Amino acid sequence: MSEEKTEVRLVFLGAGGVGKTALIQRFLKDTFEPKHRRTVEELHRKEYEVGGVKVTINIMDTSGSYSFPAMRKLSIQNSDAFALVYAVDDPDSLEAVKSLREEILEVKEDKYTPIVVIGNKIDRHDERQVSSQDVLSTVEVDWNHSFLESSAKDNINVLEAFRELLQQAHLPSRLRPALCRRRETFPKESHKRPPMNKTNSCLIS
Repeated sequence: MSEEKTEVRLVFLGAGGVGKTALIQRFLKDTFEPKHRRTVEELHRKEYEVGGVKVTINIMDTSGSYSFPAMRKLSIQNSDAFALVYAVDDPDSLEAVKSLREEILEVKEDKYTPIVVIGNKIDRHDERQVSSQDVLSTVEVDWNHSFLESSAKDNINVLEAFRELLQQAHLPSRLRPALCRRRETFPKESHKRPPMNKTNSCLIS
């Protein structure tokens, strides 16, 4: 059984322009910047005091470019849980997720590595090219990872994505409900998401 932690490191991986930075900024600041800005690598560090216990969440935002393989490998080696992000209007970005997953499993040498696959940009209804049901079947049945769809623009399932990542990164279960009740920690989220194969998720009270 994995040991619970009070400091966790999450890393967001995916092709360029799928919304990795947008998801992180929506979670941390509850803001959305529509203009795409190319990211090389940025580390966001947030500390919270919950019941006298200090919790540190490190979030690594990585480049969508494949020109930094050594940097990406180092991010994988040093992280506890992974968000693999694709855009529902870009089938090629889903292929990138498949390649990145293989790289993660190879670097970590553990098929049970915590991974959450996120299909972003569901606000682009008319431009969708990736079926949620097809991805759901692959991710949850074949890969045994968690899956959800999101919109950083409309703030759909951003909170749920981070909840799942923090749970899989073994944030102490006694702290998760307290964190989820803190408005400044988790921006309020009212939208529902597709079912996921997870348990013991915290709820906003």
